[in-house]
Amino acid sequence: MPGNEHDRNPMNSPNPVSKHVVPANQVGTDAGVRAGRAANWDDEDPPVHRLSAAEAQQYRDQRSAPSPWRVVLMQVEVGAVISLLFAFGFQLPGLWSALYGAATAVIPGALMARGATRMADSRSPLATAAALLGWESAKLVCSVAMLAAATKIMHPVVWPALLVTLTGCLTVYWVALAKRSR
Repeated sequence: MPGNEHDRNPMNSPNPVSKHVVPANQVGTDAGVRAGRAANWDDEDPPVHRLSAAEAQQYRDQRSAPSPWRVVLMQVEVGAVISLLFAFGFQLPGLWSALYGAATAVIPGALMARGATRMADSRSPLATAAALLGWESAKLVCSVAMLAAATKIMHPVVWPALLVTLTGCLTVYWVALAKRSR
């Protein structure tokens, strides 16, 4: 059958062909090395630089993750500020709706923070991931249940106040993540 092996068996990938031809007079350590090393995935990465204890501590200090409780505290602060702003525009119903919106983010966030800090000492990565998924699920169910119960708990509900405050409190997660990446 004419053609190469790839033509006969579609499960085999074609052999990569270098677009750069190495000159015949090239000798030494660069002989056979393709040009454009960064673009070739087959080349090995440069050796990893091992950090000293001081360098590792400096790296950890620069990239420390915020405590989950600090994030919950920031959510409380943001919720209180937004709630006070809505109190001026919608009086008491706006204040209560905004506070309930903040609670819809803060209470499940505190539940998640409790679960995350309890499992921090787990030795098994699988157990840690499963516990994190469980606590995240509990957080989601709690948030949805609180939103569904809003009309039964409060009369009247000022939905713009509740949802804007909830959104503001949830935005704190992104702010904490942005601060960490700096």
